[in-house]
Amino acid sequence: MNISIIVPVLNEAAIIRGFLQHLRTTAPDAEIIVVDGGSNDGTVELCRGLADHILESARGRARQMNAGVQVARGKILWFLHADSRIATNSLKAIEDVLADSRIVGGCFRLRIVPARWVYRVRDVIGDLCVNLFRIALGDRGLFCRRNHFLALGGYPDQPLLEDADFYCKLRAAGRVRQVPIRIQTSARRYEALGPTRTILFYLLIMTLYLARTKLSLLQKMVRWFGSRKTRDAAGVAVPQRAPHRGAATATRDICETISNLNP
Repeated sequence: MNISIIVPVLNEAAIIRGFLQHLRTTAPDAEIIVVDGGSNDGTVELCRGLADHILESARGRARQMNAGVQVARGKILWFLHADSRIATNSLKAIEDVLADSRIVGGCFRLRIVPARWVYRVRDVIGDLCVNLFRIALGDRGLFCRRNHFLALGGYPDQPLLEDADFYCKLRAAGRVRQVPIRIQTSARRYEALGPTRTILFYLLIMTLYLARTKLSLLQKMVRWFGSRKTRDAAGVAVPQRAPHRGAATATRDICETISNLNP
């Protein structure tokens, strides 16, 4: 097996079986490794019969992906999220890119579903930013050669942006390439807190990351922003889904996020 697909999961019972069936159909020659971080909803049981390896590790996406690499047999590693959908020619595209020995890894273009204009704008901006800053996040399906992954020490053990840091290490080791094929990913994170608000917040986080803001501050911001879903569900703060709210209101929400921090 030339390519090993590594999927970190946590409480994905609602989607994991459909995702693995999709992988089996679209990437039948790949080795599939699922690494669970302590699910309590039956995710592990639903993976049986569809994954080549099912591992359990300490919670944390970086730790889970690093654990998956330890059992991978492929010369190429491909890291996917459980809410992704891949194209049938994705494996060949990866192999074609890495046929050039100067290229150490890369990622795919991203398309968020459903088809709403706000997501199409986000897709275009995201693709341009990857090409401009050479930084990619995990929902783009990062891939690299196994030997480069091991030489770079794998994903850094940190609570967030481990994928961005790893991609930076790849870029320092050689060339990286954004494949002109799209991975589809669910908009569930955006829909939960409002698409415009969430897109602007992620843009803020990445801007601060590029400005070398301390990871502890970024983590605090992400936790606060994520807690809005819980508070909204309890009838506090803003409605859980607010697609009608404009950019001005969303920007005000981001300012509120910063003003509520006490670093």
